[in-house]
Amino acid sequence: QVQLVESGGGLVQAGGSLRLSCVASGSIFSLNAMGWYRQAPGKQRELVATITSVGTTNYADSVKGRFTISRDNAKKMVYLQMNSLKPEDTAVYYCNAEIGTSRFAVRRDYWGQGTQVTVSS
Repeated sequence: QVQLVESGGGLVQAGGSLRLSCVASGSIFSLNAMGWYRQAPGKQRELVATITSVGTTNYADSVKGRFTISRDNAKKMVYLQMNSLKPEDTAVYYCNAEIGTSRFAVRRDYWGQGTQVTVSS
């Protein structure tokens, strides 16, 4: 089985910073694109940032210049450095990864359980 486990969420004042981490474990043959999504109360889950296996990144317009996604392939980890946080960044943040569990298995998306980020004004 494959697991994604996030950590690093919490409560921070506006203008502050947090760093989220996510580690993938289990039967992993290939670890492809990884990313972070978030879901605020009453809203749909939205993309925050993604990173390919070779480091190409993509960001939501709302976080460009403030958030940085990175990964460590050897450790099977992805990170999200969040600076200049705003109250509207408050949400549950989910780690996502496209994983193949064997050479011939179809790649599929896996999700973590989420970590709460709350930014107070």
